[in-house]
Amino acid sequence: MTLEQLLLVCSTFVVGGIFKGAIGVGAPLIAIPVMAIVVDVPFAVAVFLVPNIVSNAWQSWRFRNYKPAGYFSQVFAIFGLLGAGVGTLLLVKVSSFVLTTFVSLIILIYVVFKLRNPSWTLKWEVANKLVTPIGTIGGFLQGSTGLSAPVSVTFMSAVNLRREEFIFTMSLYFFVMTIIQFPVQIYLEVMDLERFFYGMAAVIPLSLGMYAGDFLGQKLQKPTFDKAIIALLLMLSLRLLFSNFISL
Repeated sequence: MTLEQLLLVCSTFVVGGIFKGAIGVGAPLIAIPVMAIVVDVPFAVAVFLVPNIVSNAWQSWRFRNYKPAGYFSQVFAIFGLLGAGVGTLLLVKVSSFVLTTFVSLIILIYVVFKLRNPSWTLKWEVANKLVTPIGTIGGFLQGSTGLSAPVSVTFMSAVNLRREEFIFTMSLYFFVMTIIQFPVQIYLEVMDLERFFYGMAAVIPLSLGMYAGDFLGQKLQKPTFDKAIIALLLMLSLRLLFSNFISL
């Protein structure tokens, strides 16, 4: 990479880190598309894996005292892992275009509904019944398309957790799924020593962004936090639809 490209990638990691630190999600949405343009998709995915593991591990530990009641977060993460395993096995048999188009439309419907009904939340009793299938579906999407956020973040937005609970749950969910991706990427020869060291270096700008984002996030009121999640979901949905249909 040239110096200009390196600075661009570093700046996107900082911006992605700000999102991650403030609301617990969003870093891949910012960093991976830019890296994919500068280099290529396999390189971008491999390089982002290490900072993704580190950032989610840190936030899981940082917010460990804010886990929701019962084993909600743990069940979500475990079944996400199982779903990711199935999705990985079926990777070559699944149409990512159909899956991502479908879930992006579901997100748009949810965003419109939430904007029209801002006080609506999913009842905790219902959320506890749905956490297993939703965790599994999100993991399946992670394994088959590389994206679980359309399902997982939408679900957590509907559950309406506090910022700290949301960040812990999502970080644990992503950490459990991404940690298993490391040996898989090595086996598939997507991860190599050069990309691993790039990933280690990328932890620095991402961490700087997360530190700033965490400071800003602590000042977010609950309504503002909810709006930030809705805005992120809208961005994700539009990005999926754009990337799907622009390539036709």
